Amino acid sequence: MWERIFVIVRKEFRQTLREPRMRMMVIMPPVLQLLVFGFAVNLDVENTRIAWMDMDRTPESRELRANFDGSIYFQIVKEPQNEEDVRSVMDRGEVAGVVRVLPGFAKDLKRGKQTAVQVLIDGTNSNNASIITGYASRIISAYGAPRGTPPVEARTRVWFNPELKSRYYFIPGVLMNIVALITLMLTAMAIVREKEIGTMEQLLVTPIRPLELIAGKTIPFVMIGLFDVFLAAGVGMLVFHVPFRGSVFTLVGASIVFLMTTLGAGLFISTISQTQQQALMSSFFFFMPTFMLSGFSFPIRNMPEAVQWLTLLNPQRHFIEILRGIFLKGEGFSVLWPQTLALFVIGILVLGGSTLRFHRTIE
Repeated sequence: MWERIFVIVRKEFRQTLREPRMRMMVIMPPVLQLLVFGFAVNLDVENTRIAWMDMDRTPESRELRANFDGSIYFQIVKEPQNEEDVRSVMDRGEVAGVVRVLPGFAKDLKRGKQTAVQVLIDGTNSNNASIITGYASRIISAYGAPRGTPPVEARTRVWFNPELKSRYYFIPGVLMNIVALITLMLTAMAIVREKEIGTMEQLLVTPIRPLELIAGKTIPFVMIGLFDVFLAAGVGMLVFHVPFRGSVFTLVGASIVFLMTTLGAGLFISTISQTQQQALMSSFFFFMPTFMLSGFSFPIRNMPEAVQWLTLLNPQRHFIEILRGIFLKGEGFSVLWPQTLALFVIGILVLGGSTLRFHRTIE
């Protein structure tokens, strides 16, 4: 049996990797996606362009401005003189916010009276607006603290991602995205290709059993999926310095369990597709909803409660939680066993059901 499976595996590797287009598909998408998400998709707010409107013009107001100038988060590029100027720079999108020091700012500080600094924020991008508001409030509070001791001092310590870099959060998700899409498409297209060129019937009349054929068709893509896992992880750590605090064995074990779901889905798609184009379109039809509900871009806790329960059936959700736990927190199976168990159950059901359907189809 293993000799027959090995023959199918060797044939599949040769057929997949002999085409330059297929070789590029295995290597280039992981690298391109990592570069795009690592460099372009960045939610870190730094050097935000703001305007400064000083209506007090005192040493105290200039000192506050110096605190903004010295921050890595802000860059003062405009100095509006009146309300019309403020409206103009905000409407044109020239700045993300306007800090306005009101008249009497220094006088109120000297008298020990409560004073305020107005911060106008462009709320078009709600995520950036909330981050910018927090940074501005922090600078203003730090400026006023020495002049009046606050009753409680908050000391914040960030775990797992002290620098709060969004790419550390996104790149493990990109790894999941790469492995899911490539193995799903390659598995579906490889089997459908046999139908298109007419070699499936030839395989069926050989002594190879259906389960041996399925094993021979899927094992190469398990190995390709693991190759892409290491490729994406290596690029993420070398180029973007993403920390890897967990175990390689935990990563490999979780990846193999996750591949059971993607290979099973690809096998199922191959049973309902007659051409490679149909298999490609069906792969995207399956992939996009699961990707959107994985928690990669949108927090699951912000979704409707019914949808949150639905995401528990999504293997991508569990795998992305495992990856972020391995990379950022250094967690092992002792902590990640619920997600791993969920992946295993889903994988058994998907792969087992797809295998039975494929078996009936070829019979």
